[in-house]
Parts: sequence; C-alpha cells; structure tokens
Amino acid sequence: MTPEVEWPPLVDKFGRVHRDMRISLTDRCSLRCTYCMPAEGVPWLAGSSMLSADEMVRAATVAVQLGITKIRLTGGEPLLHPDVVTIVSKLTKLTGPSGPIEVSLTTNGLRLPALAAPLKDAGLSRVNISIDTLDRERYQAITRRDRLTDVIAGMAAADAAGLHPVKLNAVAMRGINDHEVVNLVTFALDHGYHMRFIEQMPLDPGHTWDRSQMVTQEEILASLREVYELTPEPGRGAMPAENFLINGGPAKVGIIASVTAPFCGSCDRLRLTADGQLRACLFSETETDIRDLLRADADDAALAEAFRTCIAGKKAGHGIGEPTFVQPSRPMSAIGG
Repeated sequence: MTPEVEWPPLVDKFGRVHRDMRISLTDRCSLRCTYCMPAEGVPWLAGSSMLSADEMVRAATVAVQLGITKIRLTGGEPLLHPDVVTIVSKLTKLTGPSGPIEVSLTTNGLRLPALAAPLKDAGLSRVNISIDTLDRERYQAITRRDRLTDVIAGMAAADAAGLHPVKLNAVAMRGINDHEVVNLVTFALDHGYHMRFIEQMPLDPGHTWDRSQMVTQEEILASLREVYELTPEPGRGAMPAENFLINGGPAKVGIIASVTAPFCGSCDRLRLTADGQLRACLFSETETDIRDLLRADADDAALAEAFRTCIAGKKAGHGIGEPTFVQPSRPMSAIGG
C-alpha cells in the first residue's frame, strides 16, 4: 500500500474503530478438545484453498495501513504452520499510521518448547496458552490427548523466552473443571502467569450448547472470592477480558464473559480465516472473500475496499440468546479464535 496515501480507519456504522485483527494460520490442530471438535476431527480445509504465508502478510499489510495496530495469530493450532516464525518476522516489521504493530499468538502450547525462543527473536510480543485443567487424566479426557506435561513445558519455555505476560486461558465447564478455578489461579500466581477464564460459547461441534449448563462469570468470581480479594481493574477499553486485581495487585485474573456480559459495544476486532475470508464477528453469518482478490493481483485499493465491506456489515452484537441467533456453520477451528 502506498505509504503517502492517507487511508481512513476502519469504522463500522456504530462508530466502532477497528484496531485488532485475528489471523488464523491453519484450521489444523494437534488436540481434539471436546468443546471444539469431535474425536475424529473435522474435515480440514483443502490445502489449495488456504492462504500462503505471503498472501497472509499482504492482507495484513493492507489492514495495518487501515489502522490495525494489533495482530493475533490463531488457528486451529498456529504453531503447526511450517512458516509461523517467518510470518511473525514479516508481520512485526509492518508499520502503520500510528507506528509499529504488536503481534501475539494463541496456542495450545505443545510446540512452544521448540519455538518460543525463535518466535521471540522474530518479534513476537506474547502468547496466550490454553489450559483447562491441571489434572493429567482430566486433560486427556478434555483434549483426547495425553499432553499436559508438554503444555506445562511450553509455558516455561514461553516465560524463559520473555514472551510476557504469559497468559493462560481456560474454558470453564460445569461438572468438568469448574472445581479447579482456584487451583488454576494459584498455579498461575506461583509461576508469574496471568490466568483468564472464558465462558463457554455456542461453538461446539454438535451444536448442543446449553446456556443453563454454562459456568458464568459470577460463578467464577464467587469461587475465587472464597480465597482471594478481587478488585476490578479500571481502563478495560476494548479488551475482551475484564481483569480483577488479586489481593490489591499487581497480579490479576481475567474473565471473558462473552455470554453473560458481552462487550460487543466496544469490539474493535475482525478476523481473517486461513482460507482468506474476512469475518467481522466470531458469530458472523457472512464472510467477505479476500483470497480471490489476492490471487487476482488486485491493487491495495481493492483489498482495502474488501475490508470496508466486511466492517460495514458488522452487527451491533453477536446475538447470543436472541430468537434469531444462529450458531456459525463453520467449526471454531476453521474460524480462528
């Protein structure tokens, strides 16, 4: 994109300025978490349909000139992409109207022992690591893989490489791991990590999500307040997690309450799937194709228009709980977290 051209920022019809972009590097994953996909997995995207590393970087270059200041790499499992370090290196060199961008990554942690240091050297700022339990048998039951020790080693590798803060994400599930809320926070405090809990959303493969069975933000806070003093941290802004200082801080715990306390009004995110589709919301029913534009050698203005088309269709909220809500047809691994 021509740097001397001033491109207006990405603003939707509700006045939300978009500064955060999630890029799914792949829909493949090394785990089979029960809330994400069935034991046998899901049909993977055809290799020819997926964006190349250069196509991802080209799309990101346009997005950055449109005001995107943060890029989060997701999946599937992004560390399975053979060019992940190269992609990070190229993305961290991008500079937008307000300066350099921040590049982070969400991972299951299994490949971090080998990749944490190279990713840090490439410019990655930090990682979010999924960890729903500290019990080996329960981890195997949730993920259908016996890899808990590898995840914990991945956390240590990220910490040693300086990918700070190391954030840990857990999906709270009734009757499965809700009794581990305090233990997970204590583990994070002991190691200097930042624990975050996520309300389970209607993204399960069987479309059997039941709000009444979901562990809510208030339930999580009630469990934690039996042990810790929690104080809301001011200045949340557009962050998906509401943070609470633990015993006055500086340590904190975050809760992403997308269902019971949605933050749609301040949402500044859009998503690019591994097969080149722009999505204005995790639960969007529509997508804007950018892959065909990239492969037709479209100019930057045409690519920028695709981003604007995507944002123009963004709704006021995700609609969970409304009569018209429809769960996305794509599995979570194909959308990108």
